[in-house]
Amino acid sequence: MSPLPVSHDDIRAAHARIRSHIRQTPVIELPRGALGGDFTPVLKFEHSQLSGSFKARGAFNSLLSMAVPESGVAAASGGNHGAAVAFAARALGIPARIFVPEISPAPKIAAIRRYGAEVVIGGAQYDDAQAACDLYVAETGALKIHPFSAPATIAGQGTLGLEWADQAELDEVVIAVGGGGLVSGAAAWFHGTDVKVIGVEPEGSRALDAALQAGGPVEVKVQSVAADSLGARNVGPLVHEICAAGVHTVALVSDAAILSAIRTAWQDFHQMLEPGGAAALGAVLSGAYRPEPGARVGILFCGGNVDLHRAAEWAA
Repeated sequence: MSPLPVSHDDIRAAHARIRSHIRQTPVIELPRGALGGDFTPVLKFEHSQLSGSFKARGAFNSLLSMAVPESGVAAASGGNHGAAVAFAARALGIPARIFVPEISPAPKIAAIRRYGAEVVIGGAQYDDAQAACDLYVAETGALKIHPFSAPATIAGQGTLGLEWADQAELDEVVIAVGGGGLVSGAAAWFHGTDVKVIGVEPEGSRALDAALQAGGPVEVKVQSVAADSLGARNVGPLVHEICAAGVHTVALVSDAAILSAIRTAWQDFHQMLEPGGAAALGAVLSGAYRPEPGARVGILFCGGNVDLHRAAEWAA
């Protein structure tokens, strides 16, 4: 087994670094067969993490492990990464500027501002915001906190896998994929174990699936109800390298299944999820991914920064 660019030791170090700054999110085990199929669901409510998503893990690890210049930090984000960087920067007394695309929901933009960061809105998709962020970093020397394609980000997200494995016995984990930082972190943590890591992407936003099929990162078009959080057009070489070695398979889920999962999460578990946060549940409920019979299957609720103006429509 070849070593990965992010190791178990990197993730353990990240956990030691950030654990006083983040929340250990709860795990709920359901009876075998509760979601249909012959498996035991083990739900992790990471949508209850500080700043509303798993992104706080990578944000804190990045800010605590790298030298931050006087010009502060900058990040491009569809919303959740920006909120997490803003939250972590405020906690650590660091100035932050966040670049978001026009598709970012107003509540996510409001959260970034509420956490004290400056917001720059522009461009149709995430990659457009990233280009603007890169230009700002080049001009000012600010520290760029990449949402997925950076070792510190991936090690921080990998602490979720470490935590989950301590909380429950697992055979498989099912995790939504945007740029791939979270699934890479999980793949790095579970690498060399018997736990299978399953990635889930919207049918209209499949950058990781395309990269794994092509043997390297490729550009994809993005059109999905979850595009604001799962809308990267290219996962990049670092994510591809880790996922090629550590992700068992990628399931593609329809927007209809994602919206159905939002309703199920609300009606059955009283948890309100944003579309990206419900993708893993949608894949299991719709049969886009079918767990192994008898398996203990971790299903991640990863984001809860909900646009309340649309929540009633989604949950109806």
